[in-house]
Amino acid sequence: MEATRIDIDWNAQLLDQLEWHWRHQLRPRLERLRDEEYFWEPTDGCWNVRRRGESRAPIAAGSGDFTIDFAIPEPDPSPVTTIAWRLGHVIVGVLGMRNASHFGGSPVDYQSFTYAGTAAVALAQLDDGYATWTDGVRRLGQEGLVRPCGAAEGPFSEYPMAALVLHIHREIIHHGVEVALLRDLYAYRAAG
Repeated sequence: MEATRIDIDWNAQLLDQLEWHWRHQLRPRLERLRDEEYFWEPTDGCWNVRRRGESRAPIAAGSGDFTIDFAIPEPDPSPVTTIAWRLGHVIVGVLGMRNASHFGGSPVDYQSFTYAGTAAVALAQLDDGYATWTDGVRRLGQEGLVRPCGAAEGPFSEYPMAALVLHIHREIIHHGVEVALLRDLYAYRAAG
């Protein structure tokens, strides 16, 4: 029996993985995010985005009026993180750094980034990073998906770009789910 060859547009498949989640789960769940929720700390000792000088973490990274809490090495157990912290991580460490390394985005890192002091600004930053990422993935084509990631990905430099795309999509999806859970907890806390 002869196998049937199926041509697959891998760019379309990889984009659909993230875009479906973005349109149907993550972005709708972020609508009407208020500053009170954005900064809400569900427990003591949370890592957050804070006004400069107010951090209690070993590292307060950022170049603007707000910084993000960090520690290297990360404590065990890791602190609970807020919506602001999780969005900051996705905006900078997940999308921003990869957009800069692979898709012509502006250079960015945790230390030099200007973190959002409001939910609305953070969502605009998230939308911009998402648009740059999805446009970049769309332009990769089959050849781009199989080429090595390169030096920007350190020990994963020889992995194909498709592996990086899958990793970034998993990061956005899982952090998006965490943000959605925090929104649910906030809503029930306020209702109780």
